[in-house]
Amino acid sequence: MTAAAIVARALARPWPRVQEVKQMKPLRILVVEDDVVIGGLLAETLEDLGHVVCAVETNAANAVAAAARHHPDLMIVDVGLGEGSGVAAVREILRDGFVPHVFATGDTLRDLSLGPEAVLIQKPFRGPDIVQAIERALATKPTGAGSAPELR
Repeated sequence: MTAAAIVARALARPWPRVQEVKQMKPLRILVVEDDVVIGGLLAETLEDLGHVVCAVETNAANAVAAAARHHPDLMIVDVGLGEGSGVAAVREILRDGFVPHVFATGDTLRDLSLGPEAVLIQKPFRGPDIVQAIERALATKPTGAGSAPELR
C-alpha cells in the first residue's frame, strides 16, 4: 500500500471528535501537499474541525504566492514536494513575517533540521494528531527575524 493510500485511509477514518477535540478558534489555513488526494482529505478534515482552508497548493512556488495572497494564520506543509521542498517554501514565506506552521512527512524523522519553532507530524496521521500539532504550532513563538528553518 502506498504512503498516500495509508494517509488517505487514516484521515477518512471516523474519530470521536467530542472527546478528543477542544473547541479551537477557527483559523485560515494554507495546505501545501503534492498528493492531491491527501491534500483534499486534509482540507476536508480541517474544515470539519471548523477551520477555513484558504488554499491547497501542490508546489512550492504556488504555496509562496498563496501565502502572500491569503495571509494564513497557519500552514500545514509537506516536507517533500515532488520537484521542490516544502521547507524551502516555508523559508521563503517566513521572510515576510512569522506564520505558525506544521510540517508533515511520510519519511523517517532523522536528519531533518527544520528550525526550533517547527512542528513535525508523521504520516499517516489522524484528526487528533492534526489538532495536537496545530495547538503546538500556535503556541510556538518565533525565535528571530524571519525564523526560517535551516536547510541541510
